[in-house]
Amino acid sequence: MPESVLTATGLRKCYRSGDRTIEVLQDAAIAVAPGESVSIRGESGSGKTTLLNLLAGLDAPDVGEIRWQGEVVSRLTTNAVADRRARFLGLVFQAYYLIPELDARANVLFPGRLLGPVRAAERARAQGLLVSVGLAERAEHLPAHLSGGERQRVAIARALMNSPRVLLADEPTGNLDERTGDAVVGALLAACREQGAALVLVTHNPLHAAKCDRRLVLHDGVLRGG
Repeated sequence: MPESVLTATGLRKCYRSGDRTIEVLQDAAIAVAPGESVSIRGESGSGKTTLLNLLAGLDAPDVGEIRWQGEVVSRLTTNAVADRRARFLGLVFQAYYLIPELDARANVLFPGRLLGPVRAAERARAQGLLVSVGLAERAEHLPAHLSGGERQRVAIARALMNSPRVLLADEPTGNLDERTGDAVVGALLAACREQGAALVLVTHNPLHAAKCDRRLVLHDGVLRGG
């Protein structure tokens, strides 16, 4: 079996609410193989977004360890985490977070600008990613002129721009109707397969979860097979 590209062990995360301590995660663990798709379901408020934020290095666990391709995230400086994240991870959120002044192609290209000068190869890659999510003819449209499903597919293409090893998607169909959501999940899985990226998909939809290679459920702060 190939070495896991993303691992987390013994994760514990608590928050204070007045005099109360709320334990969101307790001994949560996950290992994702290269190219594997894993879904995570759970009740509202079960800690799914908290878990994804920890895996993305956007927050730190109180206890536990996260490794990106064997590298312990907590041992990296803040700047190193940001740089490594830009190269290792792609992020897709429920809200699209597209830059309204940029057209679809420029939005996809934006992460590439964070790594250095944009060349013809990067522009060609951005266009190719739009082709892969079915938006070749919408490359020069601003987000305001795209449907919700089209905006989310632009966000997927953008997340793949820097050839990440892992894509983390947090309820990417939450703002979409069922039919459009199905199409977006299909595009997400297909794009990850084509790019060879692993996928961790947080979703409330059991049908979407069932399309992944492996399905987990977050309950009482612990991840279990579901």
